[in-house]
Amino acid sequence: MLWIGRVAVLALPVEIDVTNADAIGADLHSALDQGAVLLVADMSKTTFCDSAGVSALVRTFRQAVAGSSALRLVVGTPAVHRVLSLTGVDRLVEVFPSVAASLAGPYAQVSRGARPGQQESATAKADTDGGGGA
Repeated sequence: MLWIGRVAVLALPVEIDVTNADAIGADLHSALDQGAVLLVADMSKTTFCDSAGVSALVRTFRQAVAGSSALRLVVGTPAVHRVLSLTGVDRLVEVFPSVAASLAGPYAQVSRGARPGQQESATAKADTDGGGGA
């Protein structure tokens, strides 16, 4: 994990599935517990993410919002973009093409910038579509 002030950047593995999603989720939660104002999950090298990985991301998003922090995703492959789109996670969490792009702009705006109710409906969709399926 790379720390830049109170910003944590965590590079995620090539594959995120049921075998490693809990450990990845624990690592992401740990960064928030250590006081990250912004957590960037660098999935630029991730080529596969199943529903366990999606659930870990949604749980991390919820923890970030509850602690007035922000979560941003860096996604580099079409397959992962598709999973995030199908599950609604891309409407819940901002997705960027690079770590540099994810670090641009104010951090607090992300966690407070959504319209009331927007996060809840996207969270519900992500839970429904990504929480238990293939």
